[in-house]
Amino acid sequence: MKKFILSILTITSALSLSAVHAGHHGEYGKEKDKEAKADIVDTAIAAGTFQTLVAAVQAADLVDALKGEGPFTVFAPTDEAFAALPDGTVPSLLLPENKDQLIAILTYHVVPGKVKAADVVELDSATTLQGQDVTITVEGETVKINGATVIKADIYTSNGVIHVIDSVILPPSE
Repeated sequence: MKKFILSILTITSALSLSAVHAGHHGEYGKEKDKEAKADIVDTAIAAGTFQTLVAAVQAADLVDALKGEGPFTVFAPTDEAFAALPDGTVPSLLLPENKDQLIAILTYHVVPGKVKAADVVELDSATTLQGQDVTITVEGETVKINGATVIKADIYTSNGVIHVIDSVILPPSE
């Protein structure tokens, strides 16, 4: 699976992505693109509001990939976003027999490259590591990814950027 993720990264890194701009950036939108010391995984752990996401990344064996060189852009659902899923969804996804589905969902939240908020507003869509596109819409000061609202943008990490979203986005059925 690690080779699969790396292959996807190699292929999708060649894509030219414009960055994203959200009118409302919260406290992170005002930060300059400075040298961050923690990677995406360690930043998510330290935040304390992504415990479910971190558990899912661990269950999917994606920790090493998301600690890799990158850069990556992660649309990170909060614990509240995962809690809003139908009862039993998260525990079911964390089962070993559902690992492929969990990987598909998690990689659907990751775009190769460092797509900052200032660049997102120029995009209509972006191709995820999962292979399918997410739709990006801007409604006034609000940026949405497949209907999920970006509630904090531009959390810089050593290997990319995190944009916090208010719901879990699911890849379309094939």
